Amino acid sequence: MKSSILTAAKVLWDYHCIYDPLEGADIIIGLGSYDPRVAERASDLYLEGLAPWLIFTGRSGRGTDKLYKASEAEAFAEIAIRRGVPERAIIIEPNATNIGENIRFSREKLAWDAVSGIFVTKPQTQRRVHATMLRQWPEARASISAPLVSFEEQPTAEFPLEMLIHEMTGDLQRILEYPAKGYQIAQAVPLEVMEAYDFLIEQGFDGHPVR
Repeated sequence: MKSSILTAAKVLWDYHCIYDPLEGADIIIGLGSYDPRVAERASDLYLEGLAPWLIFTGRSGRGTDKLYKASEAEAFAEIAIRRGVPERAIIIEPNATNIGENIRFSREKLAWDAVSGIFVTKPQTQRRVHATMLRQWPEARASISAPLVSFEEQPTAEFPLEMLIHEMTGDLQRILEYPAKGYQIAQAVPLEVMEAYDFLIEQGFDGHPVR
């Protein structure tokens, strides 16, 4: 892959990754996806004592229906149990199909009013989760985290670098367009990020568009 593409992709990666400081919360919410490292990170935060409950959210969807036998939430719960999280501490929300639903359905699943949560997602979707959370559950005190991996470490055999770049351009499009639809808060996008985005779209990395 050309160095110019890698440079532009790294600009998007750095913008999307926010990694909030973490402190104790009412619940940890792990957002289902194709990346099991999200479940591992959420489990480790639970085992470190950062929250007494762990909820996994997500239905099988594009890219995960062939990876998991059940929903993303159920697959992530199995990973957590193998990692040492007690089953009684896990709540499963198996119906969400996007980040907005991840947040709303998780909130509805709780039997009490949680006021603080740690949201664990893929590194490159942290900013999108942050913006969606502030719109969908504004009264909660939220922190966003993700597996502690670099841009170079994020691609996997199932989801290689090309797919990661497609995903990052699509998520930036959502950051740009979703505030007008009421899905997210508006965020500043630096000129450098917009230039990298435009360049990658010109190079054909437009496979994860808003539908």
